[in-house]
Amino acid sequence: MAQTALMQPQTPARSAGRGGRRHGGFPGSRLKRVNWWLTATVAVLSLTILVPLYFTVVTALKTPAEAGTFSLPSSWQWHNFADAWNKVNYPKAALNSAIVTVCAVALTLLTNTFVAYAVARNMDKRFFRFLYYFFIAAMFVPFPVVMLPIAKQFGSWHLDNVPGLILLYVVLGLGTNLFIATGFIRSIPTALEEAARLDGAGTWRIFWTIIFPLMGPINATIAITTALWAWNDFLMPLIVLTDQTSQTIPLAQYVFSSQFATNYPMAFSSYLMALAPILIVYLFAQKWVISGVMRGAVK
Repeated sequence: MAQTALMQPQTPARSAGRGGRRHGGFPGSRLKRVNWWLTATVAVLSLTILVPLYFTVVTALKTPAEAGTFSLPSSWQWHNFADAWNKVNYPKAALNSAIVTVCAVALTLLTNTFVAYAVARNMDKRFFRFLYYFFIAAMFVPFPVVMLPIAKQFGSWHLDNVPGLILLYVVLGLGTNLFIATGFIRSIPTALEEAARLDGAGTWRIFWTIIFPLMGPINATIAITTALWAWNDFLMPLIVLTDQTSQTIPLAQYVFSSQFATNYPMAFSSYLMALAPILIVYLFAQKWVISGVMRGAVK
């Protein structure tokens, strides 16, 4: 009898109710409803990016006489990119921007995250609480307020160069990065660190082997925001860099702004070339960023 019962085909249990009849009653089946209001809102908001991007692309491929309309160009002017490449000295400017961006991201991840770890694990101490609120308060100080004092100070220290610019990105981003990372670090159980200390691990080893790897989602966020800031920034290179050969892409574009004012297609070609590297980096790093965010969500 037992063998006969095992040989009989098993029919899946049907779930009760309307959902069970509609989906065959398989356990765990759910009706996936589309939130059309949210979808429509996202579609409309996406136009705020897609429309200007379309206008930039079509303008970059037009003649100066055709610029200013949303229509497609009558003839594709690919030489606008070559003209912008030569006017801006794009290879040199892109190399300078890449050096500043890569160094700023690397030093920010190495220093700001460790400061956040020290503050997060010592919030019960008055000195570290003061540091936390001090750096958070710096987020609310507009940069134009401290712009001229910073320029004068860095000039007197002979830091009006690329290393000084990188140092500024690392220091001025500390408040935001500390705010982002501190809460995440405090959510990591201290039992992991206590177990490592029992095995003889010191503070540095605990941070680099336990805490820093667990901060993958936060590190991805900090790296992305710092890279976007350093690559696209115009104001700080303008007031800090005094050597014309160290110009970043936004600063090099500013030098030729008078020529761009009479040739919008060449200007928009230059903007697209400035956008391309950071966009390519994002496309290649997208799967690591998403996987890091998903790991953080699961934890």
